[in-house]
Amino acid sequence: MTGERESAVAIRADHPEPLWIQAVDLITSEIARGVLKPGMRLPPERELCRQLSISRVTLRKALTKLVEDGVLNSSHGRGWYVATAGTARKEWPNSLESFTETATRMGLTASSVVLRADITPASLDEAEELSIAPGTPLFRLDRVRLLNGVPIAIDQARIPEALVPNVAEADFQTESLYDKMSEAGLEIVRADSTIEAREADDHIAKHLGLQAGKPVLVMHHLVVDGLDKPLLASTIQYSGDRYRLRTSFARSGTFSRTAHPGR
Repeated sequence: MTGERESAVAIRADHPEPLWIQAVDLITSEIARGVLKPGMRLPPERELCRQLSISRVTLRKALTKLVEDGVLNSSHGRGWYVATAGTARKEWPNSLESFTETATRMGLTASSVVLRADITPASLDEAEELSIAPGTPLFRLDRVRLLNGVPIAIDQARIPEALVPNVAEADFQTESLYDKMSEAGLEIVRADSTIEAREADDHIAKHLGLQAGKPVLVMHHLVVDGLDKPLLASTIQYSGDRYRLRTSFARSGTFSRTAHPGR
């Protein structure tokens, strides 16, 4: 930082904006002015708290926000660093957004390699999961998801064909399934998710550029509307070294939005 006097003036308890937002603005300003340069490590948290006259909880909130925005990177046990140009964030937000929306917000280009796009009858398990009758036509979309040309995940999605008319005609190399769902008038509210770790099989390894047996993070999603009606089921398998899940826990419960760059 630039000094205790300037920081003390910048962070004001009587300012209408919360202290953590003021801290975010101050650090962002220091980076823009070139005082904090790409790759530079920030002072230790205790020193930052003293300079800014804020608590560690407030500081952590500000630093976490800057990581979410791609301004800083965090390294466990080593501290906080100014992000360097071209560094892709590996943490995803605690909000429900499509793969394309996430990429756009991060300044990256999303694309897909379509492995499968067809319509077949729902199995008994699929029918139970989506609360539909067995044999109901399902649109099945399997894609390799890429950010700036780098394969990140394999996404296998299943949605009742009747919910999105003409869905099979879309070009999902570049188009977003979430966008198609919204255009069809579907209200996407929440995704209930489960997560597990597995070893990459030959199919996954081939499409993600991994060695068979390397770790992948498998996320099962069930997307529902405001009435808890299932709309979409998907299984997304992420390369273990290209994805990090950030979760928040509260004493009264857990609120976690498993990062959702899968559509």
